[in-house]
Amino acid sequence: MEKEEYFKPSVTVDTIIFTIRDSEVENYRKLPEKKFQILLVKRSQEPYKDKWSLPGTFVGKEERFEEAVNRCLEEKANVKNIYLEQLYSWGEPSRDPRGRVISTSYMGLVDSNEIKIKAGKNVEDVEWFTIKLNTLKETNKENKDGYYKTEDIQILLEGKNKVLKSKVRVVKELVNGNLIIYTQILKSDLAFDHAKVLIYAIERLKNKVEYTTIAFNLMPKTFTLTQLQQVYEILLDKPLLKANFRRKIADMVIETDGQEENAGHRPSKLYKFNTNWQPHVF
Repeated sequence: MEKEEYFKPSVTVDTIIFTIRDSEVENYRKLPEKKFQILLVKRSQEPYKDKWSLPGTFVGKEERFEEAVNRCLEEKANVKNIYLEQLYSWGEPSRDPRGRVISTSYMGLVDSNEIKIKAGKNVEDVEWFTIKLNTLKETNKENKDGYYKTEDIQILLEGKNKVLKSKVRVVKELVNGNLIIYTQILKSDLAFDHAKVLIYAIERLKNKVEYTTIAFNLMPKTFTLTQLQQVYEILLDKPLLKANFRRKIADMVIETDGQEENAGHRPSKLYKFNTNWQPHVF
């Protein structure tokens, strides 16, 4: 095949930046509620002008993907030096009205108290949105090869003065021992296919919380065990027994000499991540 016969798609990177932030409470004796949030930017250019989206950018000809991601976050939202990992590539032919654009997504986790977001290049605004997911409908069918499951999920992203609504259908099909997962956007207030990208990132994060230390990227340098448990419960979307949780993370943390300041209750001991922790090998 001649070189000229190869088409040349454009390449982009999109970033899903998660944080967990405390909400304000009137009763100083009550622990603040923690909210699972995502960073979105409001586009200032077509396509999808004035729509909210994940921070993204085209990759330069001589630029590595990681360089493009870091450049994008710093230029558009004043975010830098955070934990990032590559997730997945998205290449549906119709995903971008500008033509064939293939995007690789990256997930980032950050303690939002450590950064000050600010709208930058090609961005009208930047904001943290609280994530709420609701299952609207589920189906489960067994067949001779395995099973076929569908779940319709409503995504609510709550900002300061707005709520963005999206609806996706996640299909999981087991065929001869192979699990196939794909997502369809039914409607979305987000630009491009970013509702699909967001759902994929949340699922990946939940899975990794079970067997890695990824959750500590959302924590400050020192924290209480109650604060840590709250973060795990949000990420796993379920309550955890205090005794069981503390037993499981016992060797992942180190007790410090500090205590929680400005606490309306009895001060709790502060801990930090054990950088020497190793996964258990059985």
